[in-house]
Amino acid sequence: MGDYNDTITVAPDRLFSYLADVQNLPAYMPRLTSVRPHDGDRVTVTAHIDPADAPEQDVTSEAWIHVIEDGKSLERGAPGPHEYHGRLHVAPGEGPATSRLTVQLHTDSTEGAQVDHGLEEALRGIKSAVEAAAH
Repeated sequence: MGDYNDTITVAPDRLFSYLADVQNLPAYMPRLTSVRPHDGDRVTVTAHIDPADAPEQDVTSEAWIHVIEDGKSLERGAPGPHEYHGRLHVAPGEGPATSRLTVQLHTDSTEGAQVDHGLEEALRGIKSAVEAAAH
């Protein structure tokens, strides 16, 4: 089991509204190819993976996302053998047109370096997608 977190500064300041729209997930989550919201906070997601011990494949699973407007946070998670849950929190950035994004993750996986790399990849993807959408 492990708890992980990382932070990045993102422009523009409308980061939270972008993240709160679950349809944007495939634009910034590595390997995620589709998302289908249903049943309140439930989503069905499909990801393209290339595991070391199995052939490259698409996998579909169920997950949940809670959008917390007042705290400018998204809580998300997925049940299963690699169960995880985490939080994206948006706070004001250092400048007037920036936001600070912190991602926190709790997972039963013990592959720390791989999880850290995944968090960094996700943060870079969010920054890139949000800033591109602003133009």
